[in-house]
Parts: sequence; C-alpha cells; structure tokens
Amino acid sequence: MTAGAHGRRDRSGDEDLGGRLNQLRAGVLGANDGIVSTAGIVIGMAAATTRVPVILAAGLAGLAAGALSMASGEYVSVSTQRDTERALLEAEREQLARDPDAALDELTHEYVGKGLSESLARQVATELSAGDALAAHADAELHLDPDELTNPWQAAFASIVSFTIGGMLPLLAIILCPVEVRIPVTFGAVVLALVLTGWVSARLGHAPPGRATVRTVIGGALAMVTTYVLGRAFNV
Repeated sequence: MTAGAHGRRDRSGDEDLGGRLNQLRAGVLGANDGIVSTAGIVIGMAAATTRVPVILAAGLAGLAAGALSMASGEYVSVSTQRDTERALLEAEREQLARDPDAALDELTHEYVGKGLSESLARQVATELSAGDALAAHADAELHLDPDELTNPWQAAFASIVSFTIGGMLPLLAIILCPVEVRIPVTFGAVVLALVLTGWVSARLGHAPPGRATVRTVIGGALAMVTTYVLGRAFNV
C-alpha cells in the first residue's frame, strides 16, 4: 500500500468516527429537545388540572407533534445537503471526463498543499486516480465519499427515536407520581436528565461541560416554570 493510499484510509477512518460522533451528539440533542418540550407541556397541564387522561393526552399529542416536526426538519435539511453533495460530485465527474490531465494537476496541487513534495504528490495523485479518480478527488477536495453520502431517512428516524425517548421521561414521571408530588418529582427528574444530556453533548463537542450543562438546565427550568405559571393562570 502506498503512503497516499494509507493516508486516505486513515482520513476515511477519522471521518467515519467523526460522523458517528456527530450523529450521537445529534441524538443527545434530540433527546434533550424531547425532554424540555414534553416537560413544558405536561407540567403546564398538571398545573391546570389533576386529571391524568387530560395530561396524558396533551403530553402524547405534544410528543408526537414534536417528534414528527423534528423528523421532517431533519429530512428536509439532510436532503438538501445530499443534493449539494451530489451536485459537487457531478461537477467533479464532468471535469474528469473533460480534462483528466488538468484534474490530475489539481489533485497534485491538493497534496502539495497538504505538505507532500511535488514529486511525491504527483505519484500519490497518479496512483489514486488510476484506482478511482472520482473517489480520490472527492476525498481530497470535497472531503466526501461517493459511496457514503448523507442519508435523510436515517437522520429522520434518529430524530424521531431520540425525541421520543427523551419525551417519555417527563410524561411517565407526571402520570405515575401521586398528585401531591407529581410536579416537583417531574421537575427534579427533568433537571437530572438535562444535566446528563448537557454534559454528554458538551463532551462529544469538545466543549467545557460545566457551562454547557448549566445553560441546558437553565433553559429547561425556565421552560417548565413558564408553562407552570401559564397552567396555574388557566386553572380548570
């Protein structure tokens, strides 16, 4: 295996790991959204009424609406990204067909810019182009793998699952606890869950976990306090 091929495989592995970490972080953030959104709804309803069927119906409606909204948003966003990636790959394919020598010079220049000597960069570019020219150009210039483009259905499914899992926590807490303690118990469970999601998302994003966790908890707490006040105002 040449040094260029080995380097490309290493970069591909790094990108795969980075992609998995980004997906995991997106899943954690989706769960966080599910926790906060559903908690706001059920605490607001619990402040307005003690009737479990009413609270459950509102919580399930909010959970379903939120999960489907996130899924559709992810699908549209990732579909747009996929269309862009396909357009970039098609432009590379046309350039390779139209002027392969110029494309080889361009790939050589890319590797020179990465620190290789002119002669070694030319050798690497030639050997990679002989195997799969489009893949070589996509990897070096666009940081894309033509065989592993972003999947909008996968993103949509992940959003539904993560949001639903997060939303089930406050929903179950509010309907399973006795009336006298259901709101404080749900509030406490949500705060603990937000501490966890805030810490995990910060660690995955290589950010200071303390500040990220505090921001996450404060945001969720404000949402719950706001809906509680509104629920008390419309006490039925």
